[in-house]
Amino acid sequence: MRKNSIKNTRINGEVQKILAEVIRGEIKDPRIPEFTSVVSVEVAPDLKNCKAFISVFGDDEVAAKAIEGLNSASGFIKNRLARELNLRNTPDLHFFIDQSIAYGVDMSRKIDEVIAADEAKAHN
Repeated sequence: MRKNSIKNTRINGEVQKILAEVIRGEIKDPRIPEFTSVVSVEVAPDLKNCKAFISVFGDDEVAAKAIEGLNSASGFIKNRLARELNLRNTPDLHFFIDQSIAYGVDMSRKIDEVIAADEAKAHN
């Protein structure tokens, strides 16, 4: 199976959906904040490993604690994946912080600052 095959894309979407449901409604770990979202999921073509990119509202310390909490709950999440998905192998979960939202917000702020500086320069 190729990495970007239709089957792999479908599996990625299903795993992402189930992960989001489990994180939002079933995990009661206090280290995982309420505003935790699954940005993307990459399941390996052999279905052995899964990289889940997580976005957390908060600073780096909150994000690190959320990853720690998700890693401790990975057995429970893997069990739920096995029950929901009918796959030959249930992938091992590896959680990573996705910085793209924070990066986008930071870039947007910098663009706004440059525009404001240009407008102030034009008015002087």
